[in-house]
Amino acid sequence: MSKLTLIATAPMGLEAVVARELNELGYETTVENGRVLFSGDYIDICRCNLWLRTSDRVLIKMGQFPAKTFDELFEGVKALPWADWIPENGEFPVEGRSHKSQLTSVPACQGIVKKAVVEKLKLSYQTEWFPEDGPRYVIEVILLNDIALITLDTTGPALHKRGYRRQSTEAPLKETMAAALIKLSRWNGHRPLYDPCCGTGTLLIEAAMIAWNIAPGLRRSFPSEHWPVIPRRLWEDAREEAYDAVRDDYPLQLTGSDVDPEAIELAEAAAKSAGLSGEITFKVIAAAKARPEGEYGCIITNPPYGERISNDKEVEKLTRQFGEMMLYLPSWSFFAISPSKEFEQFYGRKADKRRKLYNGRIECQFYQYLGPLPPRNPDKDNSEPNS
Repeated sequence: MSKLTLIATAPMGLEAVVARELNELGYETTVENGRVLFSGDYIDICRCNLWLRTSDRVLIKMGQFPAKTFDELFEGVKALPWADWIPENGEFPVEGRSHKSQLTSVPACQGIVKKAVVEKLKLSYQTEWFPEDGPRYVIEVILLNDIALITLDTTGPALHKRGYRRQSTEAPLKETMAAALIKLSRWNGHRPLYDPCCGTGTLLIEAAMIAWNIAPGLRRSFPSEHWPVIPRRLWEDAREEAYDAVRDDYPLQLTGSDVDPEAIELAEAAAKSAGLSGEITFKVIAAAKARPEGEYGCIITNPPYGERISNDKEVEKLTRQFGEMMLYLPSWSFFAISPSKEFEQFYGRKADKRRKLYNGRIECQFYQYLGPLPPRNPDKDNSEPNS
């Protein structure tokens, strides 16, 4: 089998983080806006769905071609090898997006793509009707500047849905973004980590999984697990590899606090579901009363804003409290994601580094205040992820 072109989709601003993850997994990458391209086989579909922490989805690039007219779109899609992937009973819904292209009607484009795939499968299977009661294959057409990109989704529900958050409550920070903040910080598993606005615990759970090298997709399933073209043994091998890679042989120093008792209950339940019960300490206290323990630790937090806190004065007060708290933690580093343009003013000094990120659709800055690095300890494993 020739190599597949795979796409790891990336939230805006995190393309380089996703590319670094793929590089660490052994892949050469090409970075584009919103996606990272790499080559792979069936086993790489399995591995990347299990291991990618900051990407949203793993897609197969089926084809890319100019499409200024519906005829061009139809013929381009029909020319692709759909029967190599979709069995006769496969379910194949079509999703779509269009930007800066002459074909502006997304529903019309979806209909054309569906019709083209059906016509190609008719030729392959010599039938006029498809029950679509088998495995699911979500096709997407993305039109940008009159170029059509056709992909097949191997992931299903986005990768931030790890499987440990059982409650229906929507987390204000996606698991993928939480993992990205951890990876962009200086923290590693041998240092204390404190989140004074921990909410339902997402940042701390993701940190624990990074520290112990737990593949984030281990507790969930993917539609491509049921595709006949991918041998089941490949998924079994990939999961076995992931289980063997776990390194939980040292204690974690992870603490989170929040003023909301219900949020803390949800955080403890999520940690238990993630297999981390007792590994993270959660407390019900206000951020102003947070007292991190230890040396050379990191505070990483997503302080409340927008719908979570409607009073600008409260945002200002909380940010000032962070700045005051850090005066008493000279060996610690502080990291916060916030949309506030006045964060540095309220905190008391300019950040050492800033990075523009999008928390959902909210434009934010990741403010980074860097304390000293801990003394090197030759007894610790320097190969630890993010060390």
